[in-house]
Amino acid sequence: MNSYLPFIGRVLIGLPFAMSGLSKLAAYGPTTAMIAAVGLPLPPLAFAVAVAVELGGGLLLILGYRVRPVALALAAFSLATAVLFHSNFADQNQMIHFLKNVMMAGGLLQIVAFGAGAISIEHWRRNSAVPSRTAAVRA
Repeated sequence: MNSYLPFIGRVLIGLPFAMSGLSKLAAYGPTTAMIAAVGLPLPPLAFAVAVAVELGGGLLLILGYRVRPVALALAAFSLATAVLFHSNFADQNQMIHFLKNVMMAGGLLQIVAFGAGAISIEHWRRNSAVPSRTAAVRA
């Protein structure tokens, strides 16, 4: 059962990111308007970055490929999103979203620290790699 836990954790964190990226693709106008409303420069570029980070990062996390750098990028994205979009603490809903983003960043940093786990592309590639020439020469 323990070998499944990192995979389940990656799915539970990665799926909402991927879904959020997909929903942004379907809402270009409202998303870029929200980006512009908080004062970020170049809303179309910020939109493209957000979709790439959320959709691409979420899928890579689920698949277990390059999880440490992907999780670090998603953690930074989550914290930036918390500060830029959810820092109106007078609104309880915004405070809840702020704390949710902080918690996601914490879970992502656990992935950075401990890696993808056994059920991942990284684990499969590591275990199916052809032995190097040096190892063959030593044998």
